[in-house]
Amino acid sequence: MRRRPRPLARPLARPLARPLALLVALLSVAACGGGVHGSPGASGLRDPYFPKLGNGGYDVTHYSLNLAYDPDSHRLTGTATLTATARQDLSAFNLDLRGLTVGGVTVDRKRARSQRAGSELTIRPFDELPAGHTFRTVVRYSGEPVTITDPDGSEEGWLRTGDGALGLGEPTGSMAWFPGNHHPSDKATYTLAISVPAGVRAVSNGELRSAKRSAFGRSTTYVWRVTRPMASYVATVAIGDFRIRTSRTPDGIPVYTAVDPREEKASAKVLARLPEVVDWETATFGPYPFSSTGAIVDRDGDAGYALETQNRPVFPGAPRLGTLVHELAHQWYGDSVTPKSWRDMWLNEGFATYAEWLWEERHGGDTAQRSFDDAYDHDAGSAVWAFPPADPPGAAHISDAPVYGRGAMVLHRVRETVGDPAFFALLKGWATDHRYGNVDTHDFTSYVERENPAEKKALAEVWKDWLYGKGKPDEPDKS
Repeated sequence: MRRRPRPLARPLARPLARPLALLVALLSVAACGGGVHGSPGASGLRDPYFPKLGNGGYDVTHYSLNLAYDPDSHRLTGTATLTATARQDLSAFNLDLRGLTVGGVTVDRKRARSQRAGSELTIRPFDELPAGHTFRTVVRYSGEPVTITDPDGSEEGWLRTGDGALGLGEPTGSMAWFPGNHHPSDKATYTLAISVPAGVRAVSNGELRSAKRSAFGRSTTYVWRVTRPMASYVATVAIGDFRIRTSRTPDGIPVYTAVDPREEKASAKVLARLPEVVDWETATFGPYPFSSTGAIVDRDGDAGYALETQNRPVFPGAPRLGTLVHELAHQWYGDSVTPKSWRDMWLNEGFATYAEWLWEERHGGDTAQRSFDDAYDHDAGSAVWAFPPADPPGAAHISDAPVYGRGAMVLHRVRETVGDPAFFALLKGWATDHRYGNVDTHDFTSYVERENPAEKKALAEVWKDWLYGKGKPDEPDKS
């Protein structure tokens, strides 16, 4: 027998139920951000020389990297946690990552979809991210990190060494060992926890917070903390057998050096002067911008160049004193005051090269004028005149001679134009006013002119002939 249908609810119930259900739905949408209609962040920042480097739509404020590396198998296992703020309504965003296998991604603790295309890792969060929202992305990855060959033929990324590995990042190498927004314009603080087999050390940037052995003593985890903003290209990890020394400069800045035992004797004399160099540069360039200083000296040949990694530069073999002066000067010019794009590389290398000239001048060597004259005496076909320092012709040339030598000559011409008191005030003021920020060439020329308005016309000639001019400029008037 069929049952009679139940009577319908009273008419008053329906109007009350619908608004209540709608309100609950709206509150649910608001809570999860589902009301956002975002768009994907750019897959590159259109750097003049590396247009796909970096990513748009967000700003990273902190990286927490949990790494484990076995030098025998060359296998790296990592978990990268990025804290970032959305700069637009985001439906997707990219990270730079070369090689390695991604095992999973979450955004704000919810599983996110991801896909790879070359060095781009595209992430689609479960909930779209509204502008201004601070979110946390966790990427699990593993594999054998790759060595990257730059356009100029040099090698970076993850370099295997005789007893471990060395992570170097300029200009694009950091993407070989952790995912991130790997453009110098996006700086962040860092926590790096690196687990390595017993008997091997892991040295990085910032301060060593702890070194803990595993339960059975088979591995040690070193935790480093970087509390000042750092561009990813000056992040480093050095894994191997190192002799550690700690001290302080006469002004009280902590010094931490890590030296491969094979290089210890050859490095001792120059590294003994490191505190003196840092204190001289502090007097010349203004307050030291970081919480510690030092150096990492790996075996000769483990890398093809020295690099200004933040807090403690890396040297392949025992450094020369001039090279130590150069790389430590980068702590002000390059690491603290960082270029907005790779076109402005001369703001790093020109300043660090001029620091070498000043050191010689103040310590019984050639005057800066003599160093300038020696550089100028190169004939018109010399490499130093190949292009203007502010406009390298391509990615393969951002570390060429004009960026270094002619960049330093620009600074000397500024010194001649404004005079010593104003020039040395500029060195300190530029580093102090732009501390922990990003700058370009226009920022610098505007700053110099603003600080020296009476010399604006003469400075315009310096920019025209020495900074942007092609070929060898006419010899400066020495009258």
